Amino acid sequence: MCGICGELRFDGRPADTRAVARMARALAPRGPDHEGSWSFEGVAFGHRRLSIIDLSPASDQPMVDAASGCVLVFNGVIYNYRELREQLRALGHAFASSGDTEVILKAYAQWGDAAVSRLEGMFAFALWDPRSRELLLARDRLGMKPLYLAEDGNRLRFASSLPALLAAGGVDRRLDAVALHHLFTLHAVVPAPRTVLRGVRKLPPAHTLRVRLDGLRSRSRYWRLRALRPSPAPTEPQWIEMTRDAVQRSLRSHLQAADVPVGVLLSGGLDSSLLAAMLADTSDLRTYSLGFATDAGDAERADEFEYSDLVASQVGSRHHKLLVERDAVLRELPHTVARMTEPMFSHDVVAFDLLSQWVGRDLKVVLAGQGADEVFAGYFWYPLMQAQRGTPLQRFAGHYFDRDHEEWLAFIGPEFHVPDLTSEWLEEQLQIDGADEFLDRVLRLDSTTLIVDDPVKRVDNLPMAHALEVRVPFLDREVVELGAAMPPALRLREGGKHPLKAVARGLLPDSVVDRPKGYFPVPALHRVQGPFLDLMRDILLGPACRQRGLYQPDHLARLVQRPQAPEHFTRIRGSKLWHAALLEWWLQVHVDDAPA
Repeated sequence: MCGICGELRFDGRPADTRAVARMARALAPRGPDHEGSWSFEGVAFGHRRLSIIDLSPASDQPMVDAASGCVLVFNGVIYNYRELREQLRALGHAFASSGDTEVILKAYAQWGDAAVSRLEGMFAFALWDPRSRELLLARDRLGMKPLYLAEDGNRLRFASSLPALLAAGGVDRRLDAVALHHLFTLHAVVPAPRTVLRGVRKLPPAHTLRVRLDGLRSRSRYWRLRALRPSPAPTEPQWIEMTRDAVQRSLRSHLQAADVPVGVLLSGGLDSSLLAAMLADTSDLRTYSLGFATDAGDAERADEFEYSDLVASQVGSRHHKLLVERDAVLRELPHTVARMTEPMFSHDVVAFDLLSQWVGRDLKVVLAGQGADEVFAGYFWYPLMQAQRGTPLQRFAGHYFDRDHEEWLAFIGPEFHVPDLTSEWLEEQLQIDGADEFLDRVLRLDSTTLIVDDPVKRVDNLPMAHALEVRVPFLDREVVELGAAMPPALRLREGGKHPLKAVARGLLPDSVVDRPKGYFPVPALHRVQGPFLDLMRDILLGPACRQRGLYQPDHLARLVQRPQAPEHFTRIRGSKLWHAALLEWWLQVHVDDAPA
């Protein structure tokens, strides 16, 4: 797991190695173990390494393949690298390292661009081929590893974070009005290739991009999730057994692809608890849980220690708990915003940042349960959509959109108004072939597109700011494809995630398996009052926000005056005031003072 960056010139000039060095410095928290660079004429790479597989200098990057001359910078992990290495050895390739980076280079030498589809894992990489004088960029199937792009007529730059591109300078920092519509409709999701800035784009998941020195390029999709029933259809017991086997294989591959200890982020919910239970035989299993202190009169608890303690005791893990004091949240929040590679609205963000900071002092790699709700239909809005009548757009938007278009127009300044492009985009997505039922289309969209910005982005961005790699076994390709093939009714049973609950029976206490889906509260952010409200008021009523003209003053005043009003919360329980404040805060921190 690392940070990558680079530049390709189109104008015949040498690559700007100083700009690449600035990007690499911005990525330093992602890779404290080694810094490397490489350049030749119009191309330059930078790399920051977090050593997890093959800890020796033999796997430092940028890596040059002696046989082909190809140069690679790679962020991520290839879970099947051992199998691929044996295949490539049988084909005559020799290896100088024992890691997964060199496997990508040799796989490319053997199979060209088709090598990408053989990689199982989470990855983003850039490969310079001196023979064709072309740059190949690639991103994993589910977008778990980021790859941001910025270009003008003279050059293309890439990096593992948006702020790293800004550090290089020369980026168009104007706001993208279409992205703003997506951001405030889909609770901070901006589907690739857009970002909130006009000058920064993202390579979409499951795509490669090949770029020539003259600027010509070709983009190609190498995988698409299908949500179709197999024939003959498995029985329910067969589906359950297939789920157990797929998750076990995923866990095995995630553990084997590490030369350092691997722990589990144990929330006390079904998903992370099941991972811990399936690893109960692992020696020195370490689990980590975080909670927030509450006042005596608080109506809801802000920790799940009751359940995580129970699971840790049953699986025999070496369990660690951290209780965060109330004041610590507001103290840490500015640092969390400074670490955000893009705006993220979820209250869980600061919790994940604090958790990562704490766990990163002990380990380099942990497993987490993210993705299970999207793959196995665990969220409360799925059955509501299923029961709703109307068009696919009406069924989806009525339970998911943060704001209808009319409210968005009243909220956003006229300079940024666009038509209802999010609805148009969603209609197109829900019409793509390869899905049997309406909910198949919804779950496919969620697990391949919406999840990329939340929670997948959070899982990469904040832990990597603390040199911690988070792996998500439920987003293994085989598990995702298996879930997509299941009838939605099977996944929705028992309040959602029925296949996982069936696998968990006997491994976990029934109190953990049968508990309702939890939505982790962060008290300081959940109530929109007191010091947190004061903070948002200062941000939104300050001179920078007024001068930007992003929000309409009358609408903003109503949000500030009545933050607890029911209409000021989204359909999935988010604070609209926090949404507005977070974007403005992020722009002030990352964009306003960025190099021109």
